[in-house]
Amino acid sequence: MEKIIHRAGSRGHANHGWLNTYHTFSFANYHNPERIHFGALRVLNDDEVSGGMGFGTHPHDNMEIVSIPLEGSLEHQDSMGNKTVIRKGEVQIMSAGTGVRHSEKNHSNTDPVKFLQIWVFPEEKGIEPNYDQKFFEASERQNKIQTVVSPIDSIDGGVKIHQQSWFSLSDIQTTNDVTYTMHNKKNGLYLLVLEGKISVAEETLEKRDGIGLNGVDKIVIAATENAEILLMEVPMFA
Repeated sequence: MEKIIHRAGSRGHANHGWLNTYHTFSFANYHNPERIHFGALRVLNDDEVSGGMGFGTHPHDNMEIVSIPLEGSLEHQDSMGNKTVIRKGEVQIMSAGTGVRHSEKNHSNTDPVKFLQIWVFPEEKGIEPNYDQKFFEASERQNKIQTVVSPIDSIDGGVKIHQQSWFSLSDIQTTNDVTYTMHNKKNGLYLLVLEGKISVAEETLEKRDGIGLNGVDKIVIAATENAEILLMEVPMFA
């Protein structure tokens, strides 16, 4: 088993006033040659946007973009005609494909919105852009694995991604554990601790610590404190 650990405090950071953001992988003005991507996982940004603020309309292409609100609500509008609001408990995916323009802003004028924005390289370039959004019951991830993103050709639950990738959430109570079994043994697994403290692969991880694992069939994650985790299984390549 190969593993790489990214402690919360080692991430890239920028505070623009209206945007306080942390980057696990190189992004914008943060460049770390040892942190370009983890297989198909290209971007893992931990964003907090002030009330009434947001990202103006901008383009994307040939990227699978997943947004997961952690607190508050995020307003989305794009050139495909979608105008929606995503809230905690929901997961959104935008397949940029041949090209799409979109904007994101805090739906509240007063309260901050906190969310993860994740980019995954697509399995194929030049696809037609598309959008999906879905709510997931928190009770379905209590001390078990809940799939929230899955491949377009799979029957697994979750919003659909144009890549052989699976994202899962799990809320684990203290002294409990869950076992994640890889869908494809050639894939890698990146785990981010959203809250609490866990033990995994003989390591202790706390809030916003991340670990990338390669060469595993299954992995046991134990909570040493009540924990919320995000697991991202992605194809590996140089």
